[in-house]
Amino acid sequence: MAVTVVTPALHAPSAPAGSPVAEAYARLAEVYSGLRVDERAAHDPLPRGVGWVGADELAAGGPALDAFLAWDEAQVLRDYGTQGRPDVIAGFGLHRYAWPACLLITLPWFLHRRVPYLPAGAVAFHRTLGRMSVRVEEFACLPDDPAAALPGARVVPDEEALRGEVRAAVAGHLGSVLEGFAPRMRRGRRALWGMVTDEVVEGLWYVGELFGEERRAMAELAALLPGSTAPYTGGAGFRTLTGPGGRALQTRDRAGCCFFYTIRPEDTCVTCPRTCDADRVARLTAATADY
Repeated sequence: MAVTVVTPALHAPSAPAGSPVAEAYARLAEVYSGLRVDERAAHDPLPRGVGWVGADELAAGGPALDAFLAWDEAQVLRDYGTQGRPDVIAGFGLHRYAWPACLLITLPWFLHRRVPYLPAGAVAFHRTLGRMSVRVEEFACLPDDPAAALPGARVVPDEEALRGEVRAAVAGHLGSVLEGFAPRMRRGRRALWGMVTDEVVEGLWYVGELFGEERRAMAELAALLPGSTAPYTGGAGFRTLTGPGGRALQTRDRAGCCFFYTIRPEDTCVTCPRTCDADRVARLTAATADY
């Protein structure tokens, strides 16, 4: 499922001086209008109310999560004329939070080899405006990074260690959020972390393509998630299909399923395990022909 958000022409607070991630978030805004990330200073409160929800509120699984999922329930009924199952609606809501939340961590790593640590209390989300507000007080980086001298820097020895920090940072943030969603989703731990695996991969893969660096994004993700990194389920899962005229078409096999087929059985994601390779080739060929 696609993340559908709208970015308004609103004034955003300036990033704190010396921010290690401001440039990465600014570059994201340049290529993708659907998400804007605002940074807050260490003691500056995150926004609340009027559409904002904190990741810690989602993790608590109470009224804030009820209100968050009511948006998905209404959207499915409005757009598809059918009532979604509660567990399916919860899965849609998790996707729509986790996809941009993963980018908060993976994008600075991809662009600048910096990995922000974002506990649930450090992130707020406004889904209809396509905005996230964050406080980055600590981050990991490599020894030769000029940012290593900044307050809050944690220097790790090499690229593999930094990949471990990416995995840990995502798991630390989304692990708590999963606690709020899990009772509503009727899925086991492995399936839930399969969804997180997909959000990590598909978010950076998509944005990497916008940057004109799809191949590098795929290579980085394959190294990040080789398939044996608990709690993540499976690996990046990229593979190549052969299209018309021998053309190489990139796809992947999702670790989990969003259950969108319960809403529209004839309409599956191109990376869904239910979508056969012949259908993938046809759809990928048609999509690239539109450019």
